[in-house]
Amino acid sequence: MFVLTQNTSVSAKISREKLLREGITSPRTKLPPSQRKFRAGTTGFMLSMHVAASFALLPKFWSWQALVVFLVLYWVTVLGVTLGLHRLVAHRSLEVPTWLERLLVLMGSLACQSGPIEWVALHRHHHKFSDQPNDHHDAGRGFWWSHSEWMLHEIPALRVSDRFVGDLMIDPFYRWLDHWFLLLQIPLGLTLYWYGEIMQVNGGGLGLVLWAIPLRLVAVYHVTWLVNSATHTFGYRNFDCPDLSRNCWWVAFLTFGEGWHNNHHAFPMSARHGLRWFEFDITWQHIKFLRRLGLARKVRQAKYIQGTS
Repeated sequence: MFVLTQNTSVSAKISREKLLREGITSPRTKLPPSQRKFRAGTTGFMLSMHVAASFALLPKFWSWQALVVFLVLYWVTVLGVTLGLHRLVAHRSLEVPTWLERLLVLMGSLACQSGPIEWVALHRHHHKFSDQPNDHHDAGRGFWWSHSEWMLHEIPALRVSDRFVGDLMIDPFYRWLDHWFLLLQIPLGLTLYWYGEIMQVNGGGLGLVLWAIPLRLVAVYHVTWLVNSATHTFGYRNFDCPDLSRNCWWVAFLTFGEGWHNNHHAFPMSARHGLRWFEFDITWQHIKFLRRLGLARKVRQAKYIQGTS
């Protein structure tokens, strides 16, 4: 376990303040024409998911079974993103058996936020250039850009993504999943459609599919996007990081602990994001449970110590 402290050297403070002045607070130049064009595939997919999610909320598709399916899959998907893709793979904050890593990554890939290689590459790129002009969801360009608009256009960071994921590129499982992740929704949808028709739930199989796929995806999209937008805008800071990261309690609630974002940016290798007694971190509770079962080891944990800034 390594220890976090608010105490910093004068030279480190000067370095961070210089980065803040020159990078984060600098005026943003206008995006080049290539980044102002909408990507048809991504934009069309996002629009279709939001439209389908709206249909899911029609009364004729409501059922208790649909709600249960939504909540269970929300838990599976968000945990797959936070524990699997983020803390386990992107930051290697802990180690688990290979079969469990595969399972967690499959869970995270159900979020349809690109394949695991691309997801991890962009996340590691974000940490290297957080809130600088070359950060692909640079909060300096405004809330909505960092929330979702950035992904609807060309993403220059993808041109150099291979530099950040050499450890994943050598794994055939990750390469396969990075290409075919969208196919995971097919067996899920077919199974739920069959169940809904057989059990004659209100709204039938279509109702379950609408709640389980488009409505779930849209909900997971927006709560995870809030980590890019809201936690770089609202909340408080425990640490003087050279970026705009904040700790935001309501984002932490929705994202199973990812909203303690300033803590995470201060010590990204820590498997624990909620560091103070009131910063409840649901993902961290899952990691502790896995550790008790003997399924998680080499868990990197940060500890908050009150100090002078």
